[in-house]
Amino acid sequence: MNRSDRKKKKGGKKWLKITASIIGVIVLAVVGYGFYLYQNLATTVDKMHEERTPSSMREKEFDLGKGDPISFLLMGVDERAGDRGRADSLIVITLNPNTNSMNMLSIPRDTRVEIVGRGTQDKINHSYAFGGTDMTLATVEKFLDIPIDYYIKVNMESFKDIVDTLGGITVNNTKTFTYEGVTFNEGPLNLDGEKALKFSRVRKIDSDFGRQDRQREVIRAIIDKGASPAVVTKIDDLLAVAGGNITTNMTFKEMQSVQANYAGARHNNDQSMIKGSGQMIGGIYYYVVPEEERQAVITKLKTNLELN
Repeated sequence: MNRSDRKKKKGGKKWLKITASIIGVIVLAVVGYGFYLYQNLATTVDKMHEERTPSSMREKEFDLGKGDPISFLLMGVDERAGDRGRADSLIVITLNPNTNSMNMLSIPRDTRVEIVGRGTQDKINHSYAFGGTDMTLATVEKFLDIPIDYYIKVNMESFKDIVDTLGGITVNNTKTFTYEGVTFNEGPLNLDGEKALKFSRVRKIDSDFGRQDRQREVIRAIIDKGASPAVVTKIDDLLAVAGGNITTNMTFKEMQSVQANYAGARHNNDQSMIKGSGQMIGGIYYYVVPEEERQAVITKLKTNLELN
């Protein structure tokens, strides 16, 4: 081998070493950032976590690893200092990876039900004011005759911060209206946090039906945006918002299992609201659900959860 060839060979080895070093640094950086995110997420979930015994309505324990159908109760509450508030948004979500489907059922806040633990008939959103998360969960379980496996409680005042951190969301608006100085045109809308909160809260323009539809649409949009790969760069900010404003009985490990085994279900999203009518009882307005409608909803939910 002549001198020129030897130089070329050494030069090739040198660049190979440099390239390998660069790749190594990149890999270490990615792994290091991934570990940082993992640790940060685990710490935040620990702050959000509230211990709760499994639902007594479960006849047998479900297995997240096997993809058994599960249920969630999403509670939107207006908690302030010195005031527990009410659960003005109650949405039951069932996930079934076997049918690759997610079902979202809204319960109007004025729905007249038995408040478990008090033995009285009252508006379902009062259950939170009377007995917090536990009483609300027990009341919803009795009303719908299904186990609620997990709950996610969101302080609605932080709602706009979550949307802003995601960089806004896109919703599909079914009717044009103006609320608190903002006009929401029919069709696809890009909303920041403040507008998303107004969009989901207004009900004077139609009814609780319309309000619940808008809330489900906003939640769907948040789920879709949150599943975007681009969100990884905003994880730190999202964790900062979530840590003090969201509570759940899910552990970090359970969240990982749901992400791994149930993520595809969000693509087949069925949204509905339990049907009833407004009635004045004792001078108080209630939303009364006929027993026939309640039983029809119970049957659908149990089918989604594959419960006998």
